[in-house]
Amino acid sequence: MKLSRIGRISMAFVASVAMGLGMTACGGGTVGYMWVLGTQYNQISGYKIDNYTGNLTNIVGTPFPSGGTNPVSLVVRPGGRYVYVVNQGVAATSTAPATGGNVAEFSVGGDGVLTFQANFFTQGTTPVWVTVDASGNFLYVLDQVSPDGVNGDITVFQIAPDTGRLTLVPNQQLKNSNGTQLTYFPVGPKPTSMRVAGSSCLFTLNSGNNTIYPYSLGGSGQLTITANSTITTQATKLTSINASGAYVYLTDAGATPSTSQILPYTVGSSCALNTLTGGAVPNLALTANPVYSFTDARGRYLYVLNQSSTNSNNANSTISAFTIDQSNGKLQVIGDSNNPYPVGSGPVCMVEDPTNQYVYTSNNIDGTVTGKIINQNTGQLSNLTRGSSFPVTGKPTCLAISGNTSN
Repeated sequence: MKLSRIGRISMAFVASVAMGLGMTACGGGTVGYMWVLGTQYNQISGYKIDNYTGNLTNIVGTPFPSGGTNPVSLVVRPGGRYVYVVNQGVAATSTAPATGGNVAEFSVGGDGVLTFQANFFTQGTTPVWVTVDASGNFLYVLDQVSPDGVNGDITVFQIAPDTGRLTLVPNQQLKNSNGTQLTYFPVGPKPTSMRVAGSSCLFTLNSGNNTIYPYSLGGSGQLTITANSTITTQATKLTSINASGAYVYLTDAGATPSTSQILPYTVGSSCALNTLTGGAVPNLALTANPVYSFTDARGRYLYVLNQSSTNSNNANSTISAFTIDQSNGKLQVIGDSNNPYPVGSGPVCMVEDPTNQYVYTSNNIDGTVTGKIINQNTGQLSNLTRGSSFPVTGKPTCLAISGNTSN
C-alpha cells in the first residue's frame, strides 16, 4: 500500500511525538517509580522506570531530602500513596553531636515526586529496618537497641489510611518490672532485618547470636510471642532473611568465603521454622560476603547479593541465582555460564519492577543502581538493552519501587 505525501508526513509526525513521550510500538511509558536512599548527603534519589527498556530517568525535583540522618531502609505502603524512610541517625563523634533516628513519612505525587509530611520516632534507638503488613494498616520498625538497652525491639505503628500518619501501637501482652505496659516488642540481640512470611508471621534476624525471633501477627497490629520465642540456626554469620510463601531463606556468610551458604526452612505452626529436607545449600563458587537475598514476585527464583569475590582475576560483586522447586522449596543453581551475574560494587538491596520484567540492585561502593532483565521462564539475568548502570546521588543503601498510587 502506497501512502500520499501528506500521509507519510502525518505518520512521521506521530512517530516523532511518540518518541518524544518515551513510547514505541512495542510499549514504553513509565511502569513504576523507584526511590533510592543515599547516606552521603541524606537524600532520596527518584527515578521513573521505562516499560520498554527498563532504563531509569530522573523524577522532577530529585534528589529529595530524607527527613533525617543516615537513611538505611524504606517501604512503600500498598497502593503507593505513601513512602516511609528509616533514618538511622549517627553516634556522637569528637567533632559532632549524636543525631537520633526517626521514621519520615512522604506522600507520593504526580510522576513520583515525594513530599515530606512528618517525622515519627521509635521506642528504641538505632532503627535499621522497616516493613508493612499486607493490608497496609500497620508499619513495623526494627530498632537495634530497645529501651532496656540490652537487645533490640520492634516498634509498631498503625497507619491512617487518609493521611498516612502513624500512631503507636502499645504492647498489650508484656509489662516491665514496674508493672507498666511496654510500648515496644522485644527481639534478640543486634537485629539487622526482618520479614513478614505469609500473612501471619514476622521474623527478625538477630546478628548478635545468629538467631531468628518469631512473632505471630494479630489483626490489631499486636505481635504475639510464639511457643518458639528464639529459633537457633546453624549459621556462623547470619546476614539476611527472605520469605517466600511457606518458605524462609537465610544467608550465612560463614567463617570463610568457602563456607558461605543458604539455609532453607519451611514455616510451621506457631511460626516455627523447620529445616528443609536436604539442609543447607552452598553459595556459588568464588562468591563471598552474601548480604541480601531476594525472591521474585512469583516465588520461582531466589537471588543472593554477594559483595565480594574470591576470584582475583574478576573481583566483581555479583548475584547468585537459584530456582525454587514449587513443590518442596528446594534450591537449584540456575544453569547459566554467566551465573553469578556481575553488578555494581557493594550491592546492598534488590527489587523487582511492577511488571516483573526487570530487577535492580543498589550499589553502595560505586554509587550506582544496576538494572537487569529477568527471564521469567528460566530466572536467568541479562543486561538492559540500553545500558544497565545508573548513577545515584551519594552512597546508596536500600531502594524501593511503586507501580501506582491508587489508594
